[in-house]
Parts: sequence; C-alpha cells; structure tokens
Amino acid sequence: MPIVRTQDIVDRAFEERYGVAAINVVNDLTMAAVLAAAQELQAPLIVQTSVKTVEAMGVNVLYVLWAELAEAVSVPVALHLDHCPDRDLITACLRAGWNSVLFDGSKLSVEENQRQCVEVVAQARDYGALVEGEIEPFARVEDLTGNAPPPELSLETALAFIEATGVDVFAPAIGNAHGMYRATPTLDNQRVTDIVERAGIPVALHGGTGMSEDQFADLIARGCAKVNISTALKIRFMSSGYDYMSANPGTYDPPSLFRAQHAAVQEMAAEHIRMFGSAGKAWEVL
Repeated sequence: MPIVRTQDIVDRAFEERYGVAAINVVNDLTMAAVLAAAQELQAPLIVQTSVKTVEAMGVNVLYVLWAELAEAVSVPVALHLDHCPDRDLITACLRAGWNSVLFDGSKLSVEENQRQCVEVVAQARDYGALVEGEIEPFARVEDLTGNAPPPELSLETALAFIEATGVDVFAPAIGNAHGMYRATPTLDNQRVTDIVERAGIPVALHGGTGMSEDQFADLIARGCAKVNISTALKIRFMSSGYDYMSANPGTYDPPSLFRAQHAAVQEMAAEHIRMFGSAGKAWEVL
C-alpha cells in the first residue's frame, strides 16, 4: 500500500527543495488520472479533496475509492482535505483515513481561528495526520480588478499563529488567489522566506494555476514544498470533454469520452509534476 503520511511526503520535499503537486480531484476519473501521472513519472503526490467533493460523494465512498485506486500505484501518495471550516467533516475524514487536513478558519478572528486550530492539531495527532493552517482568506480571481491585495496581517501575527497552534504546514497570503489569473500575479516571495527561516516549517502555495514556471521555481526553492493545483484540473477536465464531443458529434459512447478526459487530466498533472521538480523523487514504500 503506497499511502503514506502527508508529513513524510512534505518533509522530504522541504528538505530537498522540490515541490509536491497537491491536486484537487473532482471524481474517480480525475483521481485515477493524477495517480497515473505520479506513477508514470515516479513522483510522490498529494491528492486533495474539496468539501464539495466529499459532500457530493460521501466520506466513506470517497475513501474506499481512494484506497482502491492508490493500491494500483507504487509511489508514495497521501489524501488531503482542502479548505475545510467544518469541524464535524474534519473529524469524519480523519476517522475514515485522510492523511491531512486544512482547517480553514480564515473567516474567523485570528484568536478564534487559533483556538480551534489548536484543537484540530491535537485531534489530528491521534490519527498521525498532518494539519495545514492559514489565517487570511484567499481571494478569488473573478472578484479582483487587478492583483490580489498584499497580506493584511503582519508577519509576526503569522509566526505567532504557527507557534501557538503547532501546525505542520502554513499557507500564507502572498498576493496569490484561487482561479485563473488574468495576468502573471505579483507575489511577495520574501514572506515565504521569512516564514521558513523563522518558523522552520514547510509552506503550502495556494492559487498555483497560472503562475509562471519561474515563479514556481523561486517559491519552491524558498520552501514551498506543497503546491496546490485545482483550477487547472477543472479546466482540462471540462474542456477535454467539450473537445471530444465537438470532434465526435452524434457519438454517445461514455467510455470513449472518459478515456479522452483521463488522458487530458493525466497530461496536465504530469506537466505540473515535472515543473515542480518532483519527477523521479518517489521512494520505496514498505
């Protein structure tokens, strides 16, 4: 079974300064496709599930699907619950077997976020699971007229939160946003360096879709060991389905459509794995 602790995957990437693709999947097809890309390139991988996906498929069904698909690969992989403010859902996923969670208390006051995050960390420790934290919500590109705003909270506030909660990974706001950027974003790369140097933990880079290869390389070298990709998968999944149907009018053969979408998503995942430097970084799982 190649499922390992998210901590093991992230710690190795942090130490060796490569980035692990953390890709949000939306169904069984996309999950199988990103796992196939990791297997092909012999790369560790973090498969992420959104709250919407977990609620749509059901905690137990989704985990059984994950365990079966992960059994078919030989590279280290882990399952992560992304951006979850729902404590009950976090509990359900940890009990089912998720390897890590992002407690998203960014809409709470820093004090309340910190209080609840301490509890989530203590709970996750009982399951050997990693916890990612954040203190500022990430903007959505469609809500912006230009670049995402710079961080509102001070570096000292972020560092105090990390120390008080004991989170394993921290996701800072550095001018990044969720969605597809209209132009290459302007980022506060120095904030990543400051957090890594003073807190000593890996950083998670959110809003990766649309960043340049040079931006990824610089941020990964600074300590962004976990690199989130979500929008790119949705675009490739949906557009490949549209392209297939457009090229094959009147053909209603779902397996052929699914093969086209699987191939497109696998290619997308492979592109990011190569870009992040994690190809060939898999290790033997006992």
